[in-house]
Amino acid sequence: MMFTMPNVLTLCRIATVPLLVYLLQFSGPLASAGAAAVFFVATITDFFDGYIARSFGSGTNLGKFLDPLADKLIVMAVLVMLAGSPRTPRVPAWMVVVLVSRELVITGLRAIAAAEGKIIAADELGKYKMVLQCIAIQGLLVHYTYWHIEFFAAGLFMLWIAMITSVWSGLEYIVNARDVFTVRPRPSVAKSAAAG
Repeated sequence: MMFTMPNVLTLCRIATVPLLVYLLQFSGPLASAGAAAVFFVATITDFFDGYIARSFGSGTNLGKFLDPLADKLIVMAVLVMLAGSPRTPRVPAWMVVVLVSRELVITGLRAIAAAEGKIIAADELGKYKMVLQCIAIQGLLVHYTYWHIEFFAAGLFMLWIAMITSVWSGLEYIVNARDVFTVRPRPSVAKSAAAG
């Protein structure tokens, strides 16, 4: 079945992207709280769709495609909006470029590997990267100071750690998939060489 509960939750998570983009066009505590709440709900559904798929065996190939896509869409959309947010201070644009570039490179690498019949699974460091990004983004979305906590400063600090982890895990992906870039002789060429 295509519309299993995990897939429905994932689709709902994707549907939060335009809402987040809309809310992040405004400044002020109310819009920030709304965006933070929407992102928190999206993060919770990410946990539950994975839990349900594993516990009840309701995972599908569509879900394997949609789940990481939803994660990337939400994270990249929010980071881009935070870099151009009307609120100040803003997330440095260069950090967003580094994080988004890493995701695009790894997605491209996985596509190349898939064309070769190989699957590059997410490693532990990549999973930690995602958790760190979500924690950082949650603080950045809250933005303002509550209970003597400067949420923007705390979020930016976590984003630095997430960026370092992201680059490190990206380099590990590339090293582990280096054989994908190896030039292999075509079967006809190899047979000709063997015959000669």
